[in-house]
Amino acid sequence: MTAITLTGPVAAAFPEAEIRLAVAYGLDNTAPWPETDLVRAEAEAAVAAGTVSADPAVNESVASWQEAYRAFGTNPKRSRASVDALLRRVTRSGVLPRISPAVDAYNSVSVLSSLPAGAFDLDRVRGNIEIRPAVEGDRFEPLGEPGEWEDTRPGEVVYADGDSVLTRHWNHRDCDRTMLRADSRTAMFILERASGKVPSERLEAAVTRLAAILAAHADTVRTHTLSPGRPTAELASEARG
Repeated sequence: MTAITLTGPVAAAFPEAEIRLAVAYGLDNTAPWPETDLVRAEAEAAVAAGTVSADPAVNESVASWQEAYRAFGTNPKRSRASVDALLRRVTRSGVLPRISPAVDAYNSVSVLSSLPAGAFDLDRVRGNIEIRPAVEGDRFEPLGEPGEWEDTRPGEVVYADGDSVLTRHWNHRDCDRTMLRADSRTAMFILERASGKVPSERLEAAVTRLAAILAAHADTVRTHTLSPGRPTAELASEARG
């Protein structure tokens, strides 16, 4: 059993934060997913049509994450929230990156909802996960750079299991250890807001759509919600019943 907790300091600093989780058990991240192809095409078309924009002047989600980053001391133009960086990348190139069916699915939903999205391989998580301010001694092994370690900046919001940081600057960059791989079988997918400027209904719609895509390629999918009023979710190590 793994618990994930939105800790008191982050909840106090961001009282409107809301985190939606979809946990997939018995995931198959190997064969092509037709559902991912469809949602990816929809996301690329939305950016091309201007329905979804990277511009914080018109996208309240991007603006709210820039405000959140400034609040915990991170320059949002140097270290961008994941949705900010992803929307800018798709705006420039016209296409979403092709990584794996599961990753491409959450990236596509991220674009369509303008919500940061990510995932952890739960079988590679060590103990419980906390969303908390970084402290001295925290270390981060960046995605794609195994064996290379960074020291976090105290005060930045991180996901961590113990003193090992799973994401820096809340959702800017994932670590290498818990990234989704072809053989990942139990995975936690994350969609989140930092501000009530982004309606809760948008998170609900996004996690519902992502869970439906996952359900076609997993034995079981369960959803959870974290907020200051419900700061902890217990995640089974495997689906039961």
